[in-house]
Amino acid sequence: MNTFVINKYLIFEFLKSFGNIILLFCCLGLILNLFEEINYFKNYEVGILLPLVLSLMIIPSILINLLPFILFLSSMWVFIKLKNNRDLIALKTFGFSNINFLILFSFASLFISIIILFAFNPITSITVKYYEDIKGKYDIDKSHLASINSNGIWIREKNGDNINIIKSERFEGDRLINLSIYKFNKNNILETRIDASEAIISENPWQVREGFVIDFSNEGKKENFLTLEFPSTFSDDKLSSIYSNLDTISFYQLITNMDKLISKGYNPQLLMEKKHFYLSLPFFLILMVFLAGIFTLTSNDRKQNTYYILLSIVVCVIIFYFKNFSTALGTTERIPMLVSVWSPIIILSLFCSVGVMRINEK
Repeated sequence: MNTFVINKYLIFEFLKSFGNIILLFCCLGLILNLFEEINYFKNYEVGILLPLVLSLMIIPSILINLLPFILFLSSMWVFIKLKNNRDLIALKTFGFSNINFLILFSFASLFISIIILFAFNPITSITVKYYEDIKGKYDIDKSHLASINSNGIWIREKNGDNINIIKSERFEGDRLINLSIYKFNKNNILETRIDASEAIISENPWQVREGFVIDFSNEGKKENFLTLEFPSTFSDDKLSSIYSNLDTISFYQLITNMDKLISKGYNPQLLMEKKHFYLSLPFFLILMVFLAGIFTLTSNDRKQNTYYILLSIVVCVIIFYFKNFSTALGTTERIPMLVSVWSPIIILSLFCSVGVMRINEK
């Protein structure tokens, strides 16, 4: 029998199963997220179109984070389908073993991961960025805004009757580096400008250091200072929240512009964790294929399918939450970051190696 035709058929069944599960998760995600968006915009007259568009924009990013779980269910589906159709038994008579199925679907999952990382992920990072920008425009507290762009960090805040516009080159720890502060009165007339080398923003008021003040209400009088207190509603925690959603950064940006992202103020630890999450994704997907095969190829009895499905889903959920727990330990520096990302992969590899040897004997 032509091996190419068989491989083509199996790959087609695997990709069709993957597409069906993706479509199912898209529908569930759309329904659940749509309710959340409608609740967010309940005080605005925006209709149903905007929440629907925003839901469609954020779902692809959610799917990437759930991709191992999705691929696991896809593998389970196709294995059970082949068992029920007696295709597994028929193909084994032509020399196909359980290992052949796992290897073939593993290459398919590797291909999927490459497409996701280098073609799909850059698009999802852009859509997440637009998602946050659009929702930011409807923020209830519009008097206090902050954004990051190629020119640095910009902050707009209302403090009493005054409006402060703050520009900084970058954000490091609890400090704003090379900043300028423009203070406007309630009539939008510039009263004061402050230029400084840095400002410590961990407490209020800020401690602004080494700069000068220009008082435009006093004929542009200029005074130098070593330390100056500046009251502000922003803190390092509040500003750090801008950097919290790393889904706005693609894998390609992480491997090519890491230093630039760090210079903008992103946490190096979180960036490295996200980078290794993407690097480990192909291995994680392959292991999920192996895990699905271990649960379904152990027995040819179709009556046990329901048992294997329930058991495997429980195990998969445990793995999913264990991986998130390990990542959290790495983020909080309880364990080394590389260990937190790769230890679930290593543990799952050991489990799968034993399971694969067992099903290879069948």
